Amino acid sequence: MIRILAVDDELPIAQLLRVSLERAGYECVCAYDGLEAANLIEKETFDLILLDIMLPGVDGFQLMDYIRSTGIPVIFLTAKNAVSDRVRGLRMGAEDYIVKPFDILELLARVEGVLRRHGKLQTMLTLGDLEINTVSMQVTRAGEDVPLTRKEYEILLLFVQNVGMVLSKTTIYERVWGGEYPDNTRTVELHVQRMKKKVGWDDRLKPVYGMGYRLEG
Repeated sequence: MIRILAVDDELPIAQLLRVSLERAGYECVCAYDGLEAANLIEKETFDLILLDIMLPGVDGFQLMDYIRSTGIPVIFLTAKNAVSDRVRGLRMGAEDYIVKPFDILELLARVEGVLRRHGKLQTMLTLGDLEINTVSMQVTRAGEDVPLTRKEYEILLLFVQNVGMVLSKTTIYERVWGGEYPDNTRTVELHVQRMKKKVGWDDRLKPVYGMGYRLEG
C-alpha cells in the first residue's frame, strides 16, 4: 500500500488529508511539526510527503533540505501564494505546489500524478512466477489463482515492494494491521507462514534471526 506522510500543524487540515487519502486507498500518517516529521522520515518508509511550509520549529523549507537526500517526492502545501515561495519550493526539488484552500479532488489528482511519475502506481507486479494485480488484488502463480485473505495479500504486497529489505514483525504489524505491535502474539508469524506456503516462497522468504524476514529477489 502507498504510504503518504502529511505534515501540517493545522489539525482540521491534517485530518481532512488523512481521511481523504485513506478513502482513496492510500495509507496516511500525520505529523504536526517539522521535528516530528523528521523523526518519522528517519524511522519509517514513505512514498510521498505532503509538506506545509509554515510549521512550528523546523519549517517546511528547512525540512525539505533533509528530505531531499532521501529521494522521497514532496508536494508543498501552504497558505502562502507568493510566486517567490512557489519558485523556491520547486527549485529545492518539490514535485508540485498547492495553495490553501484547495479542492481535495485536485489534490488527489496531483498526488496520483506524482506517484505515477515515480513509478509508484504500477498495476502489475511480477516476481518469479508470481503476478500481482494491484487493482483487482488478484494473485496468480504460474497462471493459477492463489487464494489469499486480505491480510495475507497485504503482507505479500509489502514484501514484494521491499525486496531485499529486512521487515520486522513490528513493521509488518504496523503496516498491515495498524497500531502498536502487541506483546505475546504470533499473529504476524502465522499470517506470514500461511502466505509463504500459498505462494511457494519456502526458498525465497527467509527468516532473519532476531530481526524479522527478508524476501530475496
